[in-house]
Amino acid sequence: MKDLFKIGAILTILFGVNTTYGQDEVAGWPRLITTANDVEITLYQPQADQFENNILEGRMAVSVKGKKGKLIFGAVWLKTFIATDLDTQMAAFESIEITQSRFPDDITEANVEDLKTLIVEEITSWEPEMSLDELKASLSTIEDGYSGDQSLSHDPPVIYYRESPAVLVSIDGDPIVKKLDNTSIEYIVNSPFFIAKETKGDDYYLKGAKYWYRSKTVTSDWESTTKVPKDIKDLAAENAPEGMTQPNPTLEEELTEPPALIVSTVPAELIIVNGKPDYQPIRETQLLYVKNTENDIIMDITGQKHYVLIAGRFYSSSTLQDGDWAFVNPTDLPADFAKIPDEESISSIQASVPGTEESQEALLDQSIPQTAQVDRNKTIVVEYDGEPKFEDVTGTKVAYALNSPQTVIRVEGKYYCVDEGIWFVSDQPTGTFAVATERPEEVEDLPASCPVYNIKYVYVYDVQPDIVYVGYTPGYYHSYVYMGTVVYGTGYYYRPWYGAYYYPRPMTYGFSVHWNPYSGWGFSLGFSYGWVGWGFHPYYRPYWGPRGYYAGYRHGYYHGYHRGYRA
Repeated sequence: MKDLFKIGAILTILFGVNTTYGQDEVAGWPRLITTANDVEITLYQPQADQFENNILEGRMAVSVKGKKGKLIFGAVWLKTFIATDLDTQMAAFESIEITQSRFPDDITEANVEDLKTLIVEEITSWEPEMSLDELKASLSTIEDGYSGDQSLSHDPPVIYYRESPAVLVSIDGDPIVKKLDNTSIEYIVNSPFFIAKETKGDDYYLKGAKYWYRSKTVTSDWESTTKVPKDIKDLAAENAPEGMTQPNPTLEEELTEPPALIVSTVPAELIIVNGKPDYQPIRETQLLYVKNTENDIIMDITGQKHYVLIAGRFYSSSTLQDGDWAFVNPTDLPADFAKIPDEESISSIQASVPGTEESQEALLDQSIPQTAQVDRNKTIVVEYDGEPKFEDVTGTKVAYALNSPQTVIRVEGKYYCVDEGIWFVSDQPTGTFAVATERPEEVEDLPASCPVYNIKYVYVYDVQPDIVYVGYTPGYYHSYVYMGTVVYGTGYYYRPWYGAYYYPRPMTYGFSVHWNPYSGWGFSLGFSYGWVGWGFHPYYRPYWGPRGYYAGYRHGYYHGYHRGYRA
């Protein structure tokens, strides 16, 4: 398996700290190139991916700003040969080339080629070199086989296995019951599912697609019913989630009875197989895959283990039923995972196998920010559920707001809010915040165990008299790099806020998150869409991060987006 490196390590090895360009000491990142016709090209901090046979490969984000001030972002992959001279004890970077690039469609291929040539010429002109001692010292401090966000958690959630139709009903901790104003109805506030009861009644009712269920306890004993109080049925109809009310046409029409419900108050995932597993061989490998399921399940014949892909992470178990699941580092996957032919429908999992073309494309997408021009006069109003309450982040100078629907932090007496991928700032915790012209450096110290970890991926790129260029990379909507692959969510469970209002925190598990090469991460529930997102809840971007709920449902047993669709 190819060696993978910590992202920060490339600063020392490739165009970084302790490296000299000619007679000049290296500048910090980002680095600016200004062309003869006043076009500004900014190269952002590179990230290493692999080092083998003296060939170092990495990637970096690039921005281009023309005379009209338009800022365009893209990303490039770099490859360089490290030549060593034992007599001088120096290592030089030679034959630098750009092997891949990704830019918006409105940039012509000719312009991209010119840009790539210019970048290579610029980097080559730096004549980057370093002593062998420096190179050895740098390599000795790197943890072999590691890349990406080191503070992520990969502990397995509770994983349920069923061979008949079922739906996982997620509740964010113990059920919280709240009375709906001016009605005689109570509902479960900390779930995206519609769960309600009459104030004077004993039974709870749950609505999912075309089915109704009833139980005297929220967490168990749900049975299907056709007798539902009119006021509860009317409330569900009035607040049905727009665009998510239709059942899955592939599966629901085949049902002879409503699916079973599994209620979980802790992070959990559901694996469903339509009857007994139908194992099919994968050509050119010692692997099998389960055909009659929407989940990505692989059996390794050699090791006699099952592997399931959840939120971009592989978990393994000797059997599907025993629940003894353990996280598998991407670099520890069986070698045959990277050999799955493109024509196999299960080949979609290769985006989560390091070193494959699909995983490299996913990594490339992680480097490209979503950007916007923001009027410097733009403001927002920050609100709280009561008086502002902040909690310090251990080991940092940052504190975050516990009781605001927005992401608010305090850094050495100043208050910052990240809203829709834009930094705002104020001297007070409440009231009006103005667009920030700089990003507090302290956010780089946020660990993944902190609920506001994702804001470290939101940036201020450039400031003009009337405009601020802002943007964020996919980490803002909880997409992170780990061991040469892209995973969803930090893996941590964050306690929500509940006072007069309920504010959920980002979640990794519970919604069958899967990767789509066309649009990134999508969600499903293993059975149907239309079950979640009840519109009444006082949620602020409920559960699914800055982009909101993005269904990305996988119809039928196609295991995501196999090569046939992609082609």
